[in-house]
Amino acid sequence: MPLIKVKTSVSEPDRAQVDALLKDLSASMAKHFSKPESYVMTALEAGVPMTFAGSSDEPVCYLEVKSIGSMSSAQTKAMSDDFCQKINAALGVPKNRIYIEFADAKGSMWGWNSSTFG
Repeated sequence: MPLIKVKTSVSEPDRAQVDALLKDLSASMAKHFSKPESYVMTALEAGVPMTFAGSSDEPVCYLEVKSIGSMSSAQTKAMSDDFCQKINAALGVPKNRIYIEFADAKGSMWGWNSSTFG
């Protein structure tokens, strides 16, 4: 049920690099949420036309992190630090050009396997 979706202006990162990043993010999400990794989903969209601070000259990245339940301030701060470091290392996006949206979801609003979690 935890999901991390990455959108970046970086065009066509190496496939092996993308796979490694998504697997790394998946393991991190499982750890941060204390959930089995079998419930974690990761996604990456590259080459998205984006600006940050009115500029498209440098790479930029937007992450959506969603999970059922509520995330604490300490959790979101730890995830922000962790994920910004991983994106910077893997894609070369400066940390100050990364936004992360954290969103709590109700179990009844999250479907899986022909049902919902609530």
